Amino acid sequence: MVTVMNAFLAVVFASLLSRLGYQMARSPVLPAFASDLGAGPELLGVIVAASTITGVFLKLPAGTLSDVLGRKKMMVLGACFFAFPPFLYPLVHDPWSLLWLRFVHGFATAIFSPVAAAYVAGLAEHRRGARLGWFASANDVGATGGPMIGGFILYFTASYPVTYLTVGALGALTLIVVLLLPDVDAPRERTVKTFGERAAEFRQGLGEVLATPPILIASSIEAVMYFGYAAFLGFLPIYAKTAGLNDAEIALVLGAQLAVAMVAKPVAGWLSDRIGRKPVIVAGLLFCAAALPLIFRSESFAAFALAAPILGIGVGAVTPVTNALIADLASAKRLGAAMGVFGTVFDFGEAMGPIAAGFLIGSLGYAATFDVLAAVTAAVTVVLMFTVRDPKAAQRAG
Repeated sequence: MVTVMNAFLAVVFASLLSRLGYQMARSPVLPAFASDLGAGPELLGVIVAASTITGVFLKLPAGTLSDVLGRKKMMVLGACFFAFPPFLYPLVHDPWSLLWLRFVHGFATAIFSPVAAAYVAGLAEHRRGARLGWFASANDVGATGGPMIGGFILYFTASYPVTYLTVGALGALTLIVVLLLPDVDAPRERTVKTFGERAAEFRQGLGEVLATPPILIASSIEAVMYFGYAAFLGFLPIYAKTAGLNDAEIALVLGAQLAVAMVAKPVAGWLSDRIGRKPVIVAGLLFCAAALPLIFRSESFAAFALAAPILGIGVGAVTPVTNALIADLASAKRLGAAMGVFGTVFDFGEAMGPIAAGFLIGSLGYAATFDVLAAVTAAVTVVLMFTVRDPKAAQRAG
């Protein structure tokens, strides 16, 4: 138990560090850097999205490879991409070089994120939901702190090289922590296997997960939730400005939503360990479906401040518990592949949400667009209720 706790704390710390540095390299530093290099709006959008696109293609094979080669080996590989590419940013002098570097830097989260989640899920079935909740909250802390720290460094130094060298230092620290992680796969990796045997195991694991509809459906739940949530993040500042809010008020609304989500994640994970995964996910999806239309009908700061935390509760309930449900549905030997599927589908939903919302807003307006996104979320909730079994609830009933 002590070993499990030590490994858990170490991987949570590594993940927090990695997310902190990685998000420092993104907003608001990356758009400003790309613009100063001469990138137009179209190219700038591709540069910002480049690392997410890498994740769409790499998370599934990275997760599956971790089932074959071991979690720690793949996390070390991912941590190398956190540690080394940031030191190349000071050498970039045109937007196309920046675009290619962003694709390469995207290997970091594409490899590390699904494998780290599989590492946490595989430590022990007992209290899996709670551990994944704390893991998700730690990632949120890094994702929240990164842009703020990066913005402050850029403001006070007016130097992109200093900012990205700081990102590299955090990446190097992440790599050191990952190298010190216990190798939890070591006991079952005693035999030496040929390349052909490894390749066959990779294909078998990938096929097994892709042929398991409940895992695909459970992964799609998070994608649909993030489809609406990413649209919220992309368009709330614009809509709130039209409703009369200033930048400080918008920041408070976003901060309130994020703070509630961070608090809700470990609580939701803990609750799902006790009553089952599906009830918590269903409640979270319904909170999201209720919040989106309310937020995009708000016309005062008070209304936004009341509605945004509802969305925070929903997001906080869905994210860690969906991870736990997928881990429950997958066999212990296929956790990496399952988390890879989850990450790939999740990234697709996150990338497509703002794009679809942009087209819909142009023809339907804000309120009707987010009514549609809420209806899609509610429909997925119904599908979840009738198509995905809940191993945790069945285990408790038995």
